[in-house]
Amino acid sequence: MNQLKDARQNVLNEIKTACSHAKRDENSVQLLAVSKTHPSEILAEMYATGQKSFGENYLQEALEKIETLKNLDIEWHFIGHVQRNKTKHLAEKFAWVHGVDRLIIAERLSNQRSSQQEPLNICLQVNIDAQESKDGCDPGEVAGLVKVISQLPNIKLRGIMVIPAADNPAAFVDAKQLFDQVKIQHAHPEDWDTLSMGMSADMSAAIAAGSTMVRVGTALFGARDYG
Repeated sequence: MNQLKDARQNVLNEIKTACSHAKRDENSVQLLAVSKTHPSEILAEMYATGQKSFGENYLQEALEKIETLKNLDIEWHFIGHVQRNKTKHLAEKFAWVHGVDRLIIAERLSNQRSSQQEPLNICLQVNIDAQESKDGCDPGEVAGLVKVISQLPNIKLRGIMVIPAADNPAAFVDAKQLFDQVKIQHAHPEDWDTLSMGMSADMSAAIAAGSTMVRVGTALFGARDYG
């Protein structure tokens, strides 16, 4: 427990320092704990340190954790690529989905989210620096997608998520410019408030560019066990 508490505090301190250098309020950046491959008991311990938002990449693993930890008030984020045949579980079980890059995926999430639930928060995944190995829509497609998706029921379009290549801080600046440019296309611009970018190794650069949510795994939990 103490090790996890110290790790989380170190990350929060790094966020605070980065915000100070960027002349930003430290509360303007949310910490999302990326917990894929780590067991439920470790998540419960991290939750006890004050961490409430957790991000998962693998659906079946995530569903098992959601069931095991259902008595905890966790805000679950799905941050992997969204496949069409997985949208029903995402719509029913998660608070956020970060990997939306096509209109059909947003439409399925909208149709499969119960009107009795809070709207599902979604981010568009954008391939900001045109990596062949990365999922995400082209930056030029974002404005058009925002116009349509922001009017769908049962979902709330909150912003964009990017995973730039390593050592490419200019991509963070490009993402912030895109985020600002397309806000005027949003049917509900007050909802467009989330720029999800930055991980353990580059969160300071992402915050300097304008990130509002950093997705941190290794710095919180240590190296992942894929065994």
